[in-house]
Amino acid sequence: MLLEQHNIINQPRHIAIIMDGNGRWANNRGKMRIFGHKAGLESAKRAVNFAIKHRFNALTLYAFSSENWNRPKQEVSDLMELFLYSLNHTIHSLQKNNVRLKIIGDISQFNLRLQKYIKKTEQLTHKNNGLNLNIAANYGGRWDIIQGVKKIVDKVQKGSLYPEQINESIFCKLISMNELMPVDLVIRTGGEYRISNFLLWQIAYSELFFTDVLWPDFNHDIFSSAISSFLKRKRRFGHIEQTVM
Repeated sequence: MLLEQHNIINQPRHIAIIMDGNGRWANNRGKMRIFGHKAGLESAKRAVNFAIKHRFNALTLYAFSSENWNRPKQEVSDLMELFLYSLNHTIHSLQKNNVRLKIIGDISQFNLRLQKYIKKTEQLTHKNNGLNLNIAANYGGRWDIIQGVKKIVDKVQKGSLYPEQINESIFCKLISMNELMPVDLVIRTGGEYRISNFLLWQIAYSELFFTDVLWPDFNHDIFSSAISSFLKRKRRFGHIEQTVM
């Protein structure tokens, strides 16, 4: 199978997933939304294992957007507890599989206990050099860009950067995941066909794959289908086909 051939030059190296459909999955079963989020956590674990198996460089999961604070307070509270539980119970697995964890987003709005565990897990896995696992929590693409702009303004004001020096390369170094390669493929589950303020800068040339499958039902077969679809596409990056190397 193509996915087993890890030396394929066109295989995606960085994949991002918008994990959508947990609440609807639970509603379809007559259960509270938290049951869907718990099932979604298991699906996330499967996705991470898939990424490890196929030796992707990075996997970025959209777990909690900056807009999700508008959800019912109980659901938000449940999500925070689930996030904390996940950090506590996956650290051994991350270490065992040489996974480096990074939380991208504004964690300052989380309670101090959760902030502590985030920093602890990041520190413990910092030297791992296998899969780069990024969890977008309290993240928004517009927020990310604004943070980059603020850093540029600060550098200009301090005299370490001149306006005429500002370019895409400079800006890329000042936003989330700046040390990683750009996102090759974005997968969205749940039957929605939008980006939802996710990695707006980083996915400028990403391929997109949408599926009606709700996130808790996402499995290796669907992940494989997304990769197979990606491998069939011709990525021109603005060039005509004859000039693509």
